[in-house]
Amino acid sequence: MPQPPPADARRLVPRTDTVLAEPAVAQAVSRFGRDTVRAVVQAAQESARSGVIAPDEVVAAALAALPARTTSLQPVLNATGVVIHTNLGRAPLSNAAVEAMTAAAGTVDVELDLSTGRRSTRGRGTLTALLEVVPEAEAALVVNNGAAALVLATTALAAGREVVVSRGELVEIGDGFRLPDLITSTGARLREVGTTNRTTLADYEAAVGPDTGCILKVHPSNFRVEGFTSAVPVAALAVLGPPVVHDIGSGLLRPHRLLPGEPDAARSLADGAALVTCSGDKLLGGPQAGLVLGRTDTVTRLRRHPLARAVRADKTTLAALEATVRGPRPPVWEALEADPDRLRARCDALVAALPPGLASTVPADGVVGGGGAPGHALPGWAVALPESYAASLRLHDRPVLARVERGRCLVDLRCLPSDADPVVAQAIRDVRP
Repeated sequence: MPQPPPADARRLVPRTDTVLAEPAVAQAVSRFGRDTVRAVVQAAQESARSGVIAPDEVVAAALAALPARTTSLQPVLNATGVVIHTNLGRAPLSNAAVEAMTAAAGTVDVELDLSTGRRSTRGRGTLTALLEVVPEAEAALVVNNGAAALVLATTALAAGREVVVSRGELVEIGDGFRLPDLITSTGARLREVGTTNRTTLADYEAAVGPDTGCILKVHPSNFRVEGFTSAVPVAALAVLGPPVVHDIGSGLLRPHRLLPGEPDAARSLADGAALVTCSGDKLLGGPQAGLVLGRTDTVTRLRRHPLARAVRADKTTLAALEATVRGPRPPVWEALEADPDRLRARCDALVAALPPGLASTVPADGVVGGGGAPGHALPGWAVALPESYAASLRLHDRPVLARVERGRCLVDLRCLPSDADPVVAQAIRDVRP
């Protein structure tokens, strides 16, 4: 054990201002802030005073103690096979979206028309991009998340009035938040119709009246009801009179062959919905945002409601969303459409890079996640390891989040770019069984 230095040696410990003036430390101040750097410098000085390190090692010790990143959020390699993983922040952004966010981080013309010098529509480029992709919508609005879009819609259309909704669509949306509680918090009254498994047009017709603010149709998330079931399509609800608000949830803007059962904004609006609400960070593959698409008069009611100010999207979200809508295919769709044969070849290569007998390539279905396409399997492959590897990989310096299934740790490469495969291989080799 190091011995405390003699009293005169303690005088050799450099002063705080001297350490902070060192070029490398000064550079760290510009990145992390003075308070953060001062704290690690003072800890290093104390180590020198107690004899743990030499006085001339204070600068190096302080630099070594600095965090790796300016945020406590830790990058994680998603090897779960769950494409839209809520606990991992849902959709990873495309390079185009990241570039757009960086550009918008400074001062930008988010609400300014540079040609006139006057105030302009907030995020007009983003709104235009959405309307180009979904021409069935007359107007668009972006708020800060999907739940906010639905709350704003029911508040603007039905506060103090009734929201007619099927009992089978009163879902829990995650983390204990339930749709009935969300809607009633707006001041609207729920008018439940039908049963859990069957709701008919006659049920809606009997409930609609002068006090109806809107008819709400919600796409169930994370579950399916099969068997003796019945639901009413948007087209039938649209003829009843009150505006139909369709919360499609996962943000599919147009029909897609991979997910034929997933509702999309274009089809819903064409069928007569007054508004469609959804999330931006699920199947759309963009940042966290709430999208509202629909008729001009109805969207305007939402835009002019006081609550709209409280839930509006920030400039970086608007920038990333526009880049996602206009830009290249986002990572979410790369993962959803991953070729099973290519996944198997990557898994085989990963197994070959590991100690013999440790791993094997096994069939493994991925899932959409984020409440999208519940029950829809994405055929693929994974690398099977002993179950104990899951915790070790999760706690690695470069965390790899795998899944545990049937007593095995499955490393699914679906959601990872191929250039991450060597990183995953090294993380597995680093595990000490």
